[in-house]
Amino acid sequence: MKSTVLSIAAMATLLVACGPSEAEKQAAREKAVADSLAAAAAAEHNYTIDPATSVLNWAAKVTGPAPYGHSGTIAFNSGSFTVQGGVLTKGAFEVNMTSINPTDDGYQPEGSKQGTKSQLLGHLSTPDFFDSANHPAAKLTVTGGSGNTATADLTIRGTTNAETITDIVITENPDGTVKASGKLVFDRQKYNVAWKHYLKDAILADNIELTVELNGKAAQ
Repeated sequence: MKSTVLSIAAMATLLVACGPSEAEKQAAREKAVADSLAAAAAAEHNYTIDPATSVLNWAAKVTGPAPYGHSGTIAFNSGSFTVQGGVLTKGAFEVNMTSINPTDDGYQPEGSKQGTKSQLLGHLSTPDFFDSANHPAAKLTVTGGSGNTATADLTIRGTTNAETITDIVITENPDGTVKASGKLVFDRQKYNVAWKHYLKDAILADNIELTVELNGKAAQ
């Protein structure tokens, strides 16, 4: 009987000795956490924007003896995008070019011969600029991303060129909502927006700056 008890005690001691050490248990826990984080980073999160609360801002400058600029907004028709590990990887957006709205100041009163807001709006819709009657929508397709930049194909007036989105900031919330912002600067000449200023010494800058503010939720 005594030998049996001793044998059981010896076996128990052996099993304990053969079990994982505290260091091994800690390493296993850390690996499980790392694997979980890696899986979360690899997961794709798909979002759909809310066109009513998302906005595209634009700004253009005129250089010369009396430099000035115009800025405003354009409304979204639709948009969706994918985030993976906090990086914008895919997306498709469409804006309504007939919704261009200057928001800067300094216009002449309506009814003046020149310099009114309505005159600028009318000019922007002509073939001198965006020819919105024939091209009522502009599109942006995100083709890839890294860090806070992404590559994209921009289509204006039926012409498509590769562009770069910079300064991307994405905030994903636990409730499935998302906020995102970024900047894109494009050369208007590449899209046949080729109007030249009527004043001899004034030059409309080729670069037009776009900044975007997106609000969305997880796609269903």
